[in-house]
Amino acid sequence: MQFPGFIRPASQNDIPAIDALLRAAFDGEKEVALVRALRRDGVMRGEQVIPLEDEIIGYYALSAFKAPAGWLCLAPVAISPAWQGRGHGRRLVSQLAAWADQTQTVIAVLGAPAFYARAGFDAGAAAALTSPYPVDHMLLAGAGGKAPRQRLAYPAAFGGS
Repeated sequence: MQFPGFIRPASQNDIPAIDALLRAAFDGEKEVALVRALRRDGVMRGEQVIPLEDEIIGYYALSAFKAPAGWLCLAPVAISPAWQGRGHGRRLVSQLAAWADQTQTVIAVLGAPAFYARAGFDAGAAAALTSPYPVDHMLLAGAGGKAPRQRLAYPAAFGGS
């Protein structure tokens, strides 16, 4: 029986495996192109992976919002289709939410509210945000339960700001 390794920062050597994971998880090149653009534009602030031997079965990217200053955007988050439904996504995102809360670093994510809420993100904290994307699918970690009034300006790679 195989077990994934500990969550760790991504390395240059992981890039081909990350690309393969994103292609499999999102059925195409769109997320691969997004991650490459975030790296190229210098706004990538962190990439974490879940390794399993020579492959990567879990991944997330954190990039810097244009505004508000100091806020981070969580996207994309991916788990290999063969490993979905086993709690690895929640483990990956929960560790990040706990870090955000401990460091008071605000992280915004646009996604499935039920999943991200179970992993420690707060939909109520995002209620007063203005965004080019639907706020009803936006959640925050690291906001200390507050609902800040902020306008989100995404990195150019997202194309929606």
